[in-house]
Amino acid sequence: MPQAIIIGNSDGIGLALTTALLEKGWDVTGISRSQSPITGDRYRHHVVDIRSDEYDGAVAQALDRAGRGIDLCVYCAGIGEEIDFDHLDADIAVFEVNLIGLVRTVSLVLPGMLAAGRGHLIGLSSQGDSFLNVDAPSYSASKAGMSSYLEALALAVRNRGVFVTNVRFGFVATKMAKADTRPFEISAEKAATCMLRCVDKRPIRYTYPRRMAALLWLANGINRVRTWVK
Repeated sequence: MPQAIIIGNSDGIGLALTTALLEKGWDVTGISRSQSPITGDRYRHHVVDIRSDEYDGAVAQALDRAGRGIDLCVYCAGIGEEIDFDHLDADIAVFEVNLIGLVRTVSLVLPGMLAAGRGHLIGLSSQGDSFLNVDAPSYSASKAGMSSYLEALALAVRNRGVFVTNVRFGFVATKMAKADTRPFEISAEKAATCMLRCVDKRPIRYTYPRRMAALLWLANGINRVRTWVK
């Protein structure tokens, strides 16, 4: 029975992916700040904040439960806040969850995968990783860091039997989608279906929908021109 750890799965894409993996016969451990609505013999859940000292222990327990080794670890945790110049400390939390939490997870999970010569690590980044987001600079910058780290890591381990995938969605209908206009928005269930495709194909980068990528490319080009104009 394949073993998975899903980080940030009490709602949204993480919850939809957990449900889909269980339906396919996977054994899953979830870790998130909130309780999960999922129950069952093949599911375990740890309620813990990624930024807390208890996080390492929760991941260690999940790895111990896997016994023969973890097949899949998916980092779905993420937050984003509009910039507030009176409370810039909120940006620190965005980087701690989106980027540092990912790196922390990799440091806990990847050594065992490398030792076993197998495993797949997936990080849920965003198409916003290349966008100069003036409303939420910390979100786009933290996702840029995620994408760069994941894809470089994928190349670093590609000859050691371990796969790393950087997943970049546009707008997904979750609590993270706060914009008034959300072109080409997809459901969490559709996002989970796309991630299952990544589990099967194990690409280094997966971007969906590509129409959104084209739109962001155009918008980002306009923003960059503005930075050149004095």
